[in-house]
Amino acid sequence: MKLKDKVCMITGATSGMGKAIATSFHAEGAKIVLSGRNLERGEALTKTLKESVFVPGDISKASYNEELVKVAIDTFGKLDVLSLNAGILGLGNVVDLPISSWQNTLETNLSSIFYLSKYAIPHLQKSGQGNILINASIAAFKSFPNHPAYCASKGASIALMKQMAVEYAPKIRVNAICPGPVDTPLIWDSAKAFPNPEEAVENAAKATLLKRLGTPEDIAKLALFLVSDDAEWITGTAMTIDGGILNT
Repeated sequence: MKLKDKVCMITGATSGMGKAIATSFHAEGAKIVLSGRNLERGEALTKTLKESVFVPGDISKASYNEELVKVAIDTFGKLDVLSLNAGILGLGNVVDLPISSWQNTLETNLSSIFYLSKYAIPHLQKSGQGNILINASIAAFKSFPNHPAYCASKGASIALMKQMAVEYAPKIRVNAICPGPVDTPLIWDSAKAFPNPEEAVENAAKATLLKRLGTPEDIAKLALFLVSDDAEWITGTAMTIDGGILNT
């Protein structure tokens, strides 16, 4: 049990990679604090994960992040791991993208990392072996049409990860995972930026060296490794998991 008695907070937990990570961490003995916007999916997930609590709300709001940490401490008495997976796309080129969409994407994908870390870090420091794991993207390194807000937020999240790794070592390890094309609802939303969405997803799979889309479970395996003691000498790292697509 790699996370026995650890208290792990998972954002973006009601679908896709976040849900797979929550399930994986729970199977390894963790107590889970789940964050998401969909009340029905969140409550359904808590029924399958013992010793879990779901806190619905908007991750882009500082007050909600503060409440998340309060619930974790009130419910479980401590906090050991943050797994930050919430994200939206904000599709449209720089000229056409509404300012409100730019702001919402940056608040959801980037500011939420700052907010939650701000309120959680004092408790992670008390843990003595705290972990922050940011779910970024290969969009931090490779640009895509009609994704300016998304690419900007993911690039900035890597910079923030590295700064926090320097600031809070050795008590807290801070890393990021950078997925390529993974079969989640987000990739299908992302594909709407292309003339033929279905073809765009198929081409993304073919473009990987391993000739398939990633699965949420692929990402969960790496996430588990990075927050476990197996990775106790890894911090400040942005690790790609993309089927080799950045090498094509």
